[in-house]
Amino acid sequence: MSLRRALALAACGLAGGSVLFSAVAVGKQPARGSDAEQRPGGSAAAAPPASAAPPGLLLLPPAAAASCPPASGWIERPAGTGGYWDNNWDRREPLSLINLKKKNEETGEEELASRLGHCKAKATRHIFLIRHSQYNLDGRADKDRTLTPLGREQAELTGHRLASLGLKFDQIIHSSMTRATETTEIISKHLPGVKTISTDLLREGAPIEPDPPVSHWKPEAVQYYEDGARIEAAFRNFIHRADAKQEEDSYEIFVCHANVIRYIVCRALQFPPEGWLRMSLNNGSITHLVIRPNGRVALRTLGDTGFMPPEKITRT
Repeated sequence: MSLRRALALAACGLAGGSVLFSAVAVGKQPARGSDAEQRPGGSAAAAPPASAAPPGLLLLPPAAAASCPPASGWIERPAGTGGYWDNNWDRREPLSLINLKKKNEETGEEELASRLGHCKAKATRHIFLIRHSQYNLDGRADKDRTLTPLGREQAELTGHRLASLGLKFDQIIHSSMTRATETTEIISKHLPGVKTISTDLLREGAPIEPDPPVSHWKPEAVQYYEDGARIEAAFRNFIHRADAKQEEDSYEIFVCHANVIRYIVCRALQFPPEGWLRMSLNNGSITHLVIRPNGRVALRTLGDTGFMPPEKITRT
């Protein structure tokens, strides 16, 4: 049988979410004890020469490709173990909420099915994460970092967009920082009757040291330590499947900050949280997460500002 050469991309390693690839030669190997394909007449045909690598692609010999380190444990899983999703990521998986040791006094059996039914979520949560609008960067204190005139226009456009969706929003939870509070006040005018709640948990901060690092933004280690715990607390408090008592789907708005939103998206999708700084969000943008009753999470939109005219879009 002839040796056919083909180029395949083989993952050589994985570090911080970035992948290093190498090109290796793969294909059908000749039968054991045979060096060439046998023609019908019995004569052997020599194997064709290996194809040249495309421009810019390095062709590694098999020994070099084999020396690549194995993938990280969270990528390389034994066959038959399924995907990489943690079903109990929010600690609300029904089986984890009941006491398996508790027995029925009369039968001595676990009434597992009925007890699980009382713990299962029935509704879907729709989470709308809104980044605050453009604000005054020259303000020394938070109270001085108010929205710019353009920022107020952006908030109007975001509010109009949310109202146009025709959804029955349950509440607006917003960061207690001035720029998020002012953005919420403007959005609320487009959603009359929707209650607003302020929280310090959603304030801007440094959630976790990014990987890869960046040179233009290097908070002190203590800031990651303090802010990271708070932002993680915000994720655990607000991002989870619906309570078992919730009968109807809910639509909730969270007005906060770019770092907080990006971290929440990574955590919700079970991506490495250190990758949060690889994403970018515009002012007034809409990010839509969906959390199903079974705990599965989907990202509908990330940083959508398609409803804004190009000249109104900023990223400050």
